[in-house]
This record gives sequence, C-alpha cells and structure tokens, in this order.
Amino acid sequence: MAKTQRRPKHEIDRGSPLPLYAQVRRGLEARLNAAEWRPGERIPGEPELCREYGVSRPVIRQALQELATEGTIVRRKGLGTFVSEPKLVSRSLVHSLVGFYQDMERMGLATETKVLEQVLLPAGEKVGSRLKVDPLTPVVKIARLRSVGGHPVVLVSSFLPQAMCPGLIQADLRHQSLYGFLEQEYGLRVHGGRREIEAVLATDEEARLLEVERGTPLLRLESLSVLEDGRPMEYFHGVFLSRFVVELGRASEEDDGVPLRLGRN
Repeated sequence: MAKTQRRPKHEIDRGSPLPLYAQVRRGLEARLNAAEWRPGERIPGEPELCREYGVSRPVIRQALQELATEGTIVRRKGLGTFVSEPKLVSRSLVHSLVGFYQDMERMGLATETKVLEQVLLPAGEKVGSRLKVDPLTPVVKIARLRSVGGHPVVLVSSFLPQAMCPGLIQADLRHQSLYGFLEQEYGLRVHGGRREIEAVLATDEEARLLEVERGTPLLRLESLSVLEDGRPMEYFHGVFLSRFVVELGRASEEDDGVPLRLGRN
C-alpha cells in the first residue's frame, strides 16, 4: 500500500499573484508575531522550511534574507538563523552621554567585552587629524568586541592620545567602561562631540567576529568626543549589529539646528 504524501505544514497558494518568497516571508512573520519562536531562539533551517512550505531552497533563502535585512532575524554563519534579540542600541547611542556599557547594565543584561587589540602606535594622518595632533603623536588603540547574552553585537576601535591617559595601555577594560575608567583615573569627562552614522554591509572580517553572514546590514558609527575645554579626547569607529530605539518628544525652539550630542561607549 502506497504511503500518503505528507502535505506541507504551511500552505502556499500557487495561484496567487504574490511571489512564493513573499508568501513564505508573510507566513514566517505571522509565526514570529505569534511568538512561535522567542527572541534569541533558533528557527528551523532551510531544509526543514522547504519541507514545511513545499518550496525550493532559493525561495526560502530569499524570504529569510529579506527578514534579515530588516533586522527581524539574524543569520549566524555556521550556527543557523535566530530571532533577533530586543533592540539593544538605545537613544543614548545617538544623543546622550550614557552609552552601550551603561545602557546594558541599566537594563540588567549580561555583557561581555573581548579586547582584541590594545596597543601604542603613531596616530597617523586620519586619526591625527581627528584628534588634532601630529601624525607621529603616540595614541592608544583599543579594539573591542562586545557581546550581550552571549551574542556579539558591537565591534569598535577607539584611539586616545597617550599623553592624556598614560596608564590606559595597561588598563583591564573587560569588565568596565572605558569612559568610566578615564573619569575615575584621570578626571577626564566627556562634554560633547560629533557622531556620524551610516548603514553598511558586513565585511568578511566583521562578519567573522560578529558571527553573521557577509553582507549583513550593520550600523557604522564614526565619532569624536571632546572635553569641556574643547580638546579632543577620543576618536572611534565601529559597527553595531543592533537597531536603534529612539524616544521621540516635542523639541523646544532652542533645540532647532543643534547638532546631536555624543553618546558614550
């Protein structure tokens, strides 16, 4: 006796003018909205989704790619596809003096910092121009990979004049804020600055460190922080996996035309 063919768990209307990948995407969105999978949870792989929807792998892949592009899911190389965690990068990333480390601590989220590089080197033309020092001036470079809940979300490199904070080269920044250390040890407190934000696609190296696929959308920040007397203290650039949460409110007339203030890292 022949076995009855198993029907897909989630039906696709092949007579619909809506493309197959769009139907799959809509179906996955409905399941995500219904909390079938929780934030951080791994969803079924491409082969299983092919069976569930009765479509080819390229169709599934396109649907997943669109969800990944908008930030609904995260595709981690070699690990699978996961529901995005709650939005972690808050309004402070844009315009306050409280930033990533303090935000995560305030939200009660477990953070981990891996220091990839902590070296003394000449500023060079680009960093020197940002910090307003000679290209041969010694600066401390600190490259860090920061994770939340075991998942890497931030890759950032900071550059600071060594003369301003001579002991920074030996500082252990795995369990403390860089700005917190500078304020406690040297009385250096950020007063303001300028921050530029743009959307980019992950390079091979960024994808490897952030455990995502090459070409995953990221937010790139380039920032300069200054002291109260106007001296540049830190130049940094980095990429963030998370999306923004910006609290909106009616601006006063005094706010018009005022540039965004710098957020701490």
